[in-house]
Amino acid sequence: MIASDFTTVLPEVLLSLYAMLALVVFVYTGKDRHAVLSIWLTSGAFLFLALILAMGTPTGTASFGGMFMDDSFARFCKIVILLSAALVLVMGQDYAAKHDMLKFEYPLLVALSVVGMMVMVSAGSLLTLYMGLELQSLALYVIAAFRRDSAKSTEAGLKYFVLGALSSGLLLYGTSLVYGFAGTVEFSGIMAATSGGDLSIGLLLGLVFVIAGMGFKVSAAPFHMWAPDVYEGAPTPVTAFFATAPKMAAMGLFARVVHDAFGGVTADWQQVVAVLSVFSMFLGAVAAIGQKDIKRLMAYSSIAHMGFALMGLAAGTVFGVQAMLIYMAIYISMNIGMFALI
Repeated sequence: MIASDFTTVLPEVLLSLYAMLALVVFVYTGKDRHAVLSIWLTSGAFLFLALILAMGTPTGTASFGGMFMDDSFARFCKIVILLSAALVLVMGQDYAAKHDMLKFEYPLLVALSVVGMMVMVSAGSLLTLYMGLELQSLALYVIAAFRRDSAKSTEAGLKYFVLGALSSGLLLYGTSLVYGFAGTVEFSGIMAATSGGDLSIGLLLGLVFVIAGMGFKVSAAPFHMWAPDVYEGAPTPVTAFFATAPKMAAMGLFARVVHDAFGGVTADWQQVVAVLSVFSMFLGAVAAIGQKDIKRLMAYSSIAHMGFALMGLAAGTVFGVQAMLIYMAIYISMNIGMFALI
């Protein structure tokens, strides 16, 4: 690792060190007595890192041998993720106090999941992608079941874990197929392997499994089945978090894979993404009509919105990706306001 590599990954390193150091400090200094301080410190750390990213200039190059990207796309996604996570933490403080959720671990688990999200949107390799995805997911499984005295919260955590593991398995299987037929897991290498415009059957199958795995993560139909139950069962601040920052990370990851790795064979994935988009818009809008629980309604709303965002990716152009990013930023802002009311 050279100095420029470390500079590129500095925000992720700082946030990881903060989370691990804070965990040790709070364990030995009174634990939950400092829960409120933990929330404000973590929110402050998010805002500080967002400011660093906003003021810095992206190098536009790949670090760690092509495994980690630092470009304007990644920085925009990271800033939205950090700001939304900070707002959701502060917003849910009163709810946490009323429902005995004011534990010092909660904001630190959110911080670790945010590290995973930041790695996801900067991934330049399928292995980096998977590392970030699992770091995000493992923390989210825990906070979904954070109200241990609530059967619904426990059920939400279990359902999210089982279906999350299934999606990770699909993604890993797709990754192994792509590696087997392309000979590399780096996006630049996959792009070079598919530059002829013809995909072998093995690569096509790998692409399908990878898209299916990412479809679970963005809760696009027909991979949406976990979202309504998890949204309903998880504590409301956790649901607000699920509906904001992870969605931005997952959509950023989706865009990164299809454009950076399979950008040379747009026609092979464009139709699949378009079908996911149409299914999500239709199912999310229709299924929401009969809902009597506000959080289930928001889950189906989220599914429909992911369909609209996928329209940008289905266009297969840079302008489509830009449209998707703008849409996601507006969607997250509105969702934070909606969950503040809930």
